[in-house]
Amino acid sequence: MKDLSELQLPEDILYAKDHEWAKPEGDKVRVGISDYAQDQLGDIVFVELPQVGIRLGKGEQFGTIESVKAVSEMYMPLGGEVLSVNKTLEDSPELVNKHPYEAGWILDIKPSDPEELRTLMNRDAYLGFLKGLKS
Repeated sequence: MKDLSELQLPEDILYAKDHEWAKPEGDKVRVGISDYAQDQLGDIVFVELPQVGIRLGKGEQFGTIESVKAVSEMYMPLGGEVLSVNKTLEDSPELVNKHPYEAGWILDIKPSDPEELRTLMNRDAYLGFLKGLKS
């Protein structure tokens, strides 16, 4: 397991308490799981992707991610319509381990209420949250 100081936590990304991340990109928001989450899971072997076109509310489960250690649910960091999913993960789920914020992204959504982005944590707040989990 990585030490907190070793985690990649980009400044331009927002984080949820369930360890999903959200990155606004114009009218859409790209979503994935944080470096902390993928590190805790270990080697990822399967990612269950949602259907394109479904609408989910903030906090609703959108899929599961399976590692050699466990199966974990993934939750919407904000509500919206699923615009696209990262089909590459079907054949290469390990991309979530290698590049959680780039090639390992999971889905793009059109937010139903962009104001929900304000409920997410910036890098410093998320790091503080993680430190609280470790103590």
